[in-house]
Amino acid sequence: GHEICGVFPQPDKPKNRGMKLQMPPVKEYALSVGLPVFQPARVRDGEALEILKGLEPELIAVAAYGKILPLEILELPRLGCINVHSSLLPKYREDETGVTIMVMAEGMDTGDILSQRATPIPIEENAAQLFERLAQMGAELLVETVAQIGAGAVTPVPQDESGSSHAPMLSREL
Repeated sequence: GHEICGVFPQPDKPKNRGMKLQMPPVKEYALSVGLPVFQPARVRDGEALEILKGLEPELIAVAAYGKILPLEILELPRLGCINVHSSLLPKYREDETGVTIMVMAEGMDTGDILSQRATPIPIEENAAQLFERLAQMGAELLVETVAQIGAGAVTPVPQDESGSSHAPMLSREL
């Protein structure tokens, strides 16, 4: 129900033995459905900002982009920039997880929360299965939240900084 004016995936990266450039999956999908794709090498050199100014987005939605956007980009769209985050901010949990849709701020995962959906982590579920389930949940929650933003029916809730924590680095050891 929304017009997507552009998709900004990470740059193509060399993969496998031959180090052949491979497109990120979001780029492959965007191209397959005819969406315009933009891949500026950096988000802080001004190129991405100029492209976005030309596109005039009302809202920017980010998922797993891996870079902190500069303030000029965060302030550009009328309805703001939001992030689909695959955890229940502000604290990580071990027996349940979920998805948070949040307003993007200058810090890492520090913006106000717009919506959340929790789900238990079954003991038999592996990381790939959980990733797929969270991706689907995130997509559904994003669509619902964007509709609420458009209707002016969402109230941002500041994160409780006292409950925040950093997730530990993962390792192969048990």
